[in-house]
Amino acid sequence: MKTKIAASLLSADMLYLSDELKRLEQAGIDWLHYDVMDGVFVPNISFGLPVLKAISQKTKLFRDVHLMIHNPYFYIHKFVLSGADLITFHLESTSDPFSTIKAIKDYHCQAGISIKPATPAKALLPFLDDVDVILVMTVEPGFGGQSYLHEVTPKIKEIKNMIQGRNILIEVDGGIDQQTAPEALEAGADILVTGSYLFRQEDMKKTADALRNIII
Repeated sequence: MKTKIAASLLSADMLYLSDELKRLEQAGIDWLHYDVMDGVFVPNISFGLPVLKAISQKTKLFRDVHLMIHNPYFYIHKFVLSGADLITFHLESTSDPFSTIKAIKDYHCQAGISIKPATPAKALLPFLDDVDVILVMTVEPGFGGQSYLHEVTPKIKEIKNMIQGRNILIEVDGGIDQQTAPEALEAGADILVTGSYLFRQEDMKKTADALRNIII
């Protein structure tokens, strides 16, 4: 499968968000990665439902919604109605994972589950038959622009082996650039989330294509 590039909206210029969306579309970006932070689950606050709804009316980019919030189950239907195509929640949240996955699927949305750097891969085993995406954090969630944690790479490989032919994509988020992308891809990543590295490039299309075409 060709590598997908997901652009993290955290690094976009919020004053010119409509222009940024056009820039992403023109660059051929595959997914729009939308980080939702509540200041409780992670020590930061980002954007929520109204911004996602506005974005959904402006772009056809696939909306990859990453809920870094305390109780994702309570908000599933609201994010689906606001335009999410995929909702990923954290295994470490307070919501019951099985109920949360079921709620996402009941709304005919793709379901993903994410784990922090310290959470072992084996914690995902009970959910492998139910999710579409596994999001591996290669930084501590909460802030953009952090450096890739190389000690997480073996976990990506372990998850790839655990999947055993299931139709699950592995998404890797945190510190992805031209130097770290080959490591994540060789370990088994299918989707690369990139934020500050991508948005600061003058030629975003060239950068995205270079990440997609890395030979491992």
